[in-house]
Amino acid sequence: MATKLKIIVGSIRPTRAADRVVPWVERRTRGDGRFDVEVLDLRDWPLPHFQEHLGSIGDFDDPTYSDPTVRRWNQTLKQADAILIVTAEYLHSIPGVLKNALDNVFASWALRNKPLAVVGYSGGIAAGVRAVEHLAHIAIESEMVPLRDTVLIPRVDSAFDADGKPVDPMTDIAMTVMLDDLDWWARLLARGRAEGELPPGNFRVRAALAAQRG
Repeated sequence: MATKLKIIVGSIRPTRAADRVVPWVERRTRGDGRFDVEVLDLRDWPLPHFQEHLGSIGDFDDPTYSDPTVRRWNQTLKQADAILIVTAEYLHSIPGVLKNALDNVFASWALRNKPLAVVGYSGGIAAGVRAVEHLAHIAIESEMVPLRDTVLIPRVDSAFDADGKPVDPMTDIAMTVMLDDLDWWARLLARGRAEGELPPGNFRVRAALAAQRG
């Protein structure tokens, strides 16, 4: 069975360079044969600025949230076996709209115990590496497994030829390595989730404290 891969496009600015990068990422992942690919462009997801709290959740087993789009976003990511994020670098970090989208994954634990791959890019030589680094920290807090091997694209304006293929062969090699890692981790973690997941750590802490006080 193919791994359900959700590709999140992390920039919505009108002149975004993501439109150079995403078509290649989509071709490579669809052509790989191991993934069932869905592209989630944040332009199509008008998520509110993070506003969830315990009072907006409703039933924790079937959260209602404060907005139908938030509910649909959580349900969509819950279906994933793996996540691939295409991100620009804004002020040494990820775009705010991407951080907000990840913040809105709340109470569904839709990202837990799933691998995260990242394609970073920038207009300069840094290739989005600082955004990728920050995203790894966010992933760990979300209880994801961020991959060590990533795809970094510097000078994105000239990184692809007229056919949309990378000019630097290392870009395609890096994608092959990353997709191999992503497939391996996705299959491993899918088995783990199927065998049974531990409750989130903060739930276990609260239960332990309650037991001591009880």
